[in-house]
Amino acid sequence: MPSPARAEPTSADGGDDDPSLLAAAQRGDANAFGQLVMRHQSTVRRQLRHLVRGSDAVADELAQDTFVLAWRRIGEFRGEARLSTWLHRVAYRRYLMHRRSEAGRIETTDESRAGGAADTGATGIDIDVARRLDVERALAGLPEAQRLALFHCFQLDLSHEEAADVLGMPVGTLKSHVARGKARLREALAAWAPARTERP
Repeated sequence: MPSPARAEPTSADGGDDDPSLLAAAQRGDANAFGQLVMRHQSTVRRQLRHLVRGSDAVADELAQDTFVLAWRRIGEFRGEARLSTWLHRVAYRRYLMHRRSEAGRIETTDESRAGGAADTGATGIDIDVARRLDVERALAGLPEAQRLALFHCFQLDLSHEEAADVLGMPVGTLKSHVARGKARLREALAAWAPARTERP
């Protein structure tokens, strides 16, 4: 089994030769699987960091477990979805196992990082930071299903069908969570909306 924790990603989205590497990995070629790990570990870690609310140590541990599980189960992959989607599904299930084992007490650094309301100055950088923090707080305040639906669709760039597959829910339910989450974000971030000018 290759060592995914030490591999450096070369591409966030994989590449055209994923199928050939996959075929080799399914024949037991650990080096080919290691190349797949390098291609996909960045987005898997990003997904897990979001799921555990920013704890890099926990996310890295779960990412390692995810690729160990993927290596053990690589023969079960039949190509019904993209390999990246399958890996996200494995990662999400590993996260659920972790959450159950921790009885919901997942280490988080979100609150300590975000702190109180941002005191912005006049510079564009301050405004950008304030906007980003407000978006992060608004996302954190969403119901979990809406937050996860938005994250997987917009930050991991999965289709509705792929995100529904990863999260184990019907596509219609996923779309409903996305719509409701977007509506709540628009409401929470209304202060950042461009001011409307009245026509004379």
